[in-house]
Amino acid sequence: MGIFGRRSSGYGSMGRRRMGGGRLKIMLVLGLIYAGYHVLSYYSKTEMNPYTGVKQRIGINQDQEIALGLQSAPHMEKQHGGQHPDTKAQAYVDTVGNKLVQNSIAAQSGYKFDFHLLADPQTVNAFALPGGQVYITQALFSQLQNEDQLAGVLGHEIGHVLARHGAQRIAKDQLTKGLTNAAVLVTGDYSAGQMAAMIGSVVGMKYGRGQELESDDLGIKMMIKSGYNPEEMIGVMAILKKASGGGDSKKSDFFSTHPNPENRVEKIRESIKKYRNL
Repeated sequence: MGIFGRRSSGYGSMGRRRMGGGRLKIMLVLGLIYAGYHVLSYYSKTEMNPYTGVKQRIGINQDQEIALGLQSAPHMEKQHGGQHPDTKAQAYVDTVGNKLVQNSIAAQSGYKFDFHLLADPQTVNAFALPGGQVYITQALFSQLQNEDQLAGVLGHEIGHVLARHGAQRIAKDQLTKGLTNAAVLVTGDYSAGQMAAMIGSVVGMKYGRGQELESDDLGIKMMIKSGYNPEEMIGVMAILKKASGGGDSKKSDFFSTHPNPENRVEKIRESIKKYRNL
């Protein structure tokens, strides 16, 4: 009986080893299918942006962008102390933003633009949510010297919306998440997934900085169309550089997503020359 028991035990161990190897192959196949699906899904959603002339990979439509922006707005506003209580300042921001929209390609875009001055006195920043919610913090607003500079900041953020940079980022994040989950599925090791996500973040950051320059270009075009002096955008770069402590990206949240001002000035001058000659 003892011999029978040992043979039985050995057979069971071999069975488990075979089952383990078979399970690994199944998980590998499933992981590859899962990763392949997300890659094909990402690369199949390509369309031409009518405002930039650039092909983009977008995973959501315009209505979904608008809904996402509206859903995200309360949380974003809360992070920056809510909207500024100065109604005159808020109205001023609205007036400049709406002027840019009404005198540019943004008016026919289908996006519902709203402009907000946030109470945050510390964070030098401006940003736009997908769909048309545009923000500037008090910390940046208080340092602008004239209306043209405010128009430059808001025009840049409107440019993000028109260029659908938020939707692009969402599509890229969905791809990264899909590949990360595929890595975890195959290896069973979450650290592998974390590494994939980290690589995706680095790639995303580089991609995002290129988007910032694209938004500068659209913003300059809108400034000129609306009668603002685009040279003042260079003044904005000087303000941002000073606010960052001479261009040290560690001293301002703005530079976690925006290129250094010195690197933007040359491109801004090129955009001014290009659109003034139209």
